[in-house]
Amino acid sequence: MSNIAESALIHPMAAVEDGAVIGEGVKIGPFCHVGSHVVLHANVELLSHAVVTGRTVIGKGTRIFPMAVIGGDPQSVHHGGEETTLTVGVNCTIREGVTMNTGTSDFGGQTIVGDNNLFLANSHVAHDCRVGNHVIMSNNVMLAGHVVIEDRVILGGGSAVHQFTRVGRQAFVGGLSAVSYDVIPYGMLNGNPGLLSGLNVVGMTRAGIDRAVIHRVRRAYKAIFEGTGSVRENAAAIRDEYADCEQVVHILDFIAADSDRALSSPTRGQKG
Repeated sequence: MSNIAESALIHPMAAVEDGAVIGEGVKIGPFCHVGSHVVLHANVELLSHAVVTGRTVIGKGTRIFPMAVIGGDPQSVHHGGEETTLTVGVNCTIREGVTMNTGTSDFGGQTIVGDNNLFLANSHVAHDCRVGNHVIMSNNVMLAGHVVIEDRVILGGGSAVHQFTRVGRQAFVGGLSAVSYDVIPYGMLNGNPGLLSGLNVVGMTRAGIDRAVIHRVRRAYKAIFEGTGSVRENAAAIRDEYADCEQVVHILDFIAADSDRALSSPTRGQKG
């Protein structure tokens, strides 16, 4: 039988399968469907026609709007029906038509979404993605499988992120951009193909980063992408100089890390 807290409010026209765990203060609207392996923590709210299925855990205070389907099977030809999972953090807002899939067994079987995120209408989180905290995915944003989105990233409407790509913390991706390569922390990427067009200075300023620090990050960015060596060589060459600058170190560590994708740059992907 389902484990349903006494304070939960479940509309009589909602379907909650046996085995589901429903926490205190949860609200489930009419025509919602909650699967047998779902856990809804305290104060989760499902508006009408929302579906939460699969082995899915939803963190407290998260709101899921109509026609969203959360915890569906991965859209992968390699998925054979294995029991994989989706975990969504606390205080997320998941708007109309959003889809999030569970993981695939070949890659650990977990899709993980962090806290305080905003997913606007019809955005998609594919299998095995890792989404950080305070992320905004605008309408119709598409994450392919195995994508990593770090904290405080903003993805503009209609942008698409290639599988296995990383987007570093507090980066900004413009609307309708095609993200085929990794985007450095604090970077700004626009276009199709997506090109690095500088730093997300507005976002850094809003985050309270001091203007003097932003100027240092700009100098480091120029040294990395306009230096005489490769991007990795240039990044390694300035590490000691910027060891005391947290934001530059984030960028340098991101560049040095192993990845399945190349790095976005101001020129990569240009024709001619």
